[in-house]
Parts: sequence; structure tokens; C-alpha cells
Amino acid sequence: MRRSIVLAGAAVTVLGLLAGCSADGDGPDSGKTTLSVAALEGGYGRDMYTEVIEAYKASHPDVDVQLQISKSIEDEITPNMKAGRFPDVVVLGQGRKAALTETLIKDKAIEDLTPVLKTKVPGEDRTVGDKLTDGIVGNLNTNPYGTDQTYLLPMYYAPTGLFYNKGLFTQRGWQVPTTWDAMFALGDTAKAQGISLFTYPTAGYLDSFFFALLADVGGEQFYTDVMTYKQGVWQTPQARQVLDITTRLLSYAAPTTVGYANEQDFTKNQQSILDNKALFMPNGTWIVGEMKDAPRADGFQWGLTPLPAVTPGGKRYITTSVESVWVPSAAKHKDAAKDFIAYLYSDEAAKIFAKSNAIQPIEGIASSLSGENTEFYKVYEDPAVAALVGGFASTAPVPGVDIKGTLFDTANSIISGDKTEDQWQAALNEASEKLRQAGG
Repeated sequence: MRRSIVLAGAAVTVLGLLAGCSADGDGPDSGKTTLSVAALEGGYGRDMYTEVIEAYKASHPDVDVQLQISKSIEDEITPNMKAGRFPDVVVLGQGRKAALTETLIKDKAIEDLTPVLKTKVPGEDRTVGDKLTDGIVGNLNTNPYGTDQTYLLPMYYAPTGLFYNKGLFTQRGWQVPTTWDAMFALGDTAKAQGISLFTYPTAGYLDSFFFALLADVGGEQFYTDVMTYKQGVWQTPQARQVLDITTRLLSYAAPTTVGYANEQDFTKNQQSILDNKALFMPNGTWIVGEMKDAPRADGFQWGLTPLPAVTPGGKRYITTSVESVWVPSAAKHKDAAKDFIAYLYSDEAAKIFAKSNAIQPIEGIASSLSGENTEFYKVYEDPAVAALVGGFASTAPVPGVDIKGTLFDTANSIISGDKTEDQWQAALNEASEKLRQAGG
């Protein structure tokens, strides 16, 4: 799970300190550069990192790469960083509750990696920039300050959208809705048969939903206005329409959604799709590996669809989840770090990552996919569907303001009836305005 947070105990933290910090100095006898790499152990597992590092070391005998990987990597490396001991390379995206990547962005403590885009991939003739898919760099996810400088490079990308059981739709003779009117009509049909229209693992998974819906309703400029805190943006008719649609959809949510929407029980909400208790949930392609051992209804088959169009025949957006790799400004071995990052985009490394379903945004890689991934990544080939990358712009920290929490987590309170749509809109307007004044 992307947002899985496990608080490391004191013993684990100490062990991480010992394991991760030997890279603070190079081995005096070996003459090698010791490169420390810290990575989140997400849904793709840890074996792929070990294999990639061994392959890199084979062609770079003068570099010793030490890997520190954990499902709670923030908890393990933060104490070291506070003490001035930084990893050289970090594989950790944005959107997690610990918000370590966002914090370093706000503190301007991440190295400019723009030169890496012009660096030749070790052992190959093309540069990193040449190999990357068009549009994957140059957005607020990779260029967080809205400039031409790239600070985070995209490591893996995955289409996110509404996941469902294709087998159930076939069995019932249902069509996957392409408009919101059809979606709500299906909700009524399914409800009569004891099936809920919608659920989510945790409210944080509504990021992919909201980003796509904002662009669907108001277009890409409106989406950008929301992400950059344009004055009054949450008071516009478009913003109200987004909240109207969402509030109506949440009225169809599975009754167990809020109770299970936490870090311990989120898989129970995911299981409701496998058990045909709910039809759709927002998620990413990692769901296949995450739930691979879970029981499922007869004939179950994963499907992925973009959100329904707001206007029949209109453009539909699919939010693209991007995991990032970056270098702390205080890293000791920046040149070696940049060379290692360039290698991560090699054909050799890409094949290793792909075996674990970690698909990199490299031109042509989709043609080599198999299984469900073949179908999932085909969504980018639909001319009526546009990929959406990025998120909220970075600002100076504002105490007590978390606009992502206000936008996503309030869904729980809407379902429970603890908050109204009007209160939701007012809170979003207040949070956005505070961030605008802080430099959004």
C-alpha cells in the first residue's frame, strides 16, 4: 500500500541508524565510493532493488552500494538526517502521510537533477531525457517550484482510476458507465441487488479520483488553478460541481467503507471488490500484487476504467501515479548518486523492475508488458483519455493547514453525516487561500 505507515520501534530505528549510516564515510581500505540508497518497500517488494544494485555493482566495481529499504523508510532515515547523515539516493514519492519528500521540497533541500536528463545512460547511447515518455517530466510532480528545473525524477508510473470486477459486469450484462448519469443509474440497479456502487481503501486514495474529476469538470487550466491555489477557485461553479458529483457518489458508498478506511483495515475495503460487495474503488495497478493471495468471487477479473465523463463524449482524465527518485542537497556523493540514477533508466534495470510489475515511464516499455498490465496500460492509447500527472504546488509550511487532508479525508465525514457539502467547500476555500498567501 502506498500510504502504509508503520511506526518503527526504538530498536528498529537504532538498527536502521547503524545499517544506513556506514555510508557516511567510505571504506578506508577498499578505495571504493560507498553510495547509500534509501527506498520505500512498497507494493512492488524489495527483491528488485537488490537485483538492480547487484547489476550496477557488476559494471561499477569502484562503487559499493548500500541499500536501506523499509515499509516505514521515513521513520528510519529521518533521525539520521536530523543528525546530518543523509542518504545519497532516495526512492520515495509524494502523497504519503509522513510527507518527508514534501517537507524537503518546502525546505528547498533537494538537489537539482536537471543535468541528469542530459546524461547518457551508463552503457547506452541515449540520455535519460531521450528515454522518458513525453510529458512525464515538467509538471509539478517533477518540477515542484513551477520552474524549468527538475528535482524529482519519475521512477515508476501507473495508471490510477476506478478498479472493478470485469467478470461481474459480464455475468450481469452490465456496461461500464462512461457518463455520471449512467454511473448513478447503475448504482440504483446494483443497490437493488445488494451491491454498493463505490468504496475506497482509505480516503487518501481519493487523490486520483479528485485530480481526474477536477480536470474533467473544468479542464486542465482549472485543474492547474486548483493545484496552485488561485484566489477564489473553490468558490467557482466548477468547484461546486466537483463536490456535488462526489457527494452524490459518496451516498452510494458501501456501509463498511468508513469503518475500514484506516491503515490497519484498508484491505477489507479492497476485498469488497473481490467479493462483489462493491462495484468500483479508486486505486492503482499495484492492487493486483497487493491482493494476489486474497480470495475472490468466481470469474473475477481485474478491470480499470477512467472516471465517467462529465459531458457525454467529453475528454476523460486518468491520474498517473508517479513514484520518484531524488537526491538530498546534503548528500555526500552527489555525482555518484546521479550516475546511479541514470543507470536506473537502463534497459537492464528496466527489465529487472518490470519483473516486479514496477513499470518505468520509458518510451516503448508498454509493448513488453503481460497479463493485467497489458490491459491497464492500454488506457493511455485511448484518444478520448488524457493522462494527468502532478499534484498540489509546494508552498512554505502553514501550521494547521493540510489541503490534501481537507479534500480527501472529509469524505469520511460526508458519508457519516458529520459534515455537510457546504462545510467541505468552505474549509477547502479557507485552506487554499492560506496556502496562496504562503506562496502557492
